[in-house]
Amino acid sequence: MKKTVLLLFMGLLAFGLQAQTAKIEFKTETIDYGQVERGGDGVRTFEFTNTGDAPLVISDVKSSCGCTIPKKPDGPIAPGTTGSIEVKYDTKRPAGPFRKAITVLSNAETPTKVLKIKGELVDGAK
Repeated sequence: MKKTVLLLFMGLLAFGLQAQTAKIEFKTETIDYGQVERGGDGVRTFEFTNTGDAPLVISDVKSSCGCTIPKKPDGPIAPGTTGSIEVKYDTKRPAGPFRKAITVLSNAETPTKVLKIKGELVDGAK
C-alpha cells in the first residue's frame, strides 16, 4: 500500500512539475520592402503569435546596424495571443540595395530568433 501511495504521489508531482514554455511563431521571418523611395516610409511590422502555454517575454531586440531601429513589445504576450515588433529602416541613406538582420531574444523554447529585412532604396519612384 505504501508503494502505491508513493508511486501515485511521485506521478502527481512529476505531472505538476512539467515545464510550461512559451513558443514564438512569426507570420514571416523576412520582410521585403521592395523598392522604396529615399526618404519614404521605412516602418514595417513583424507579427507573431505565442503558441506555447506560458507567457512570452521578449527581453531584447537588436539590429545589425544603427540604420535599423527595432521596437519590442512592452509586456508579456499571453499564450494564444499575438504581438508585433516594429522595425524602422532609415530611408535617408544612399540609394542601393540593403539587407539587415534583427535578433530577437526571449524566454521562448527557441530563445534567439533572427529576422531579416531587405529592399532597395531608389532616387524617385519607379
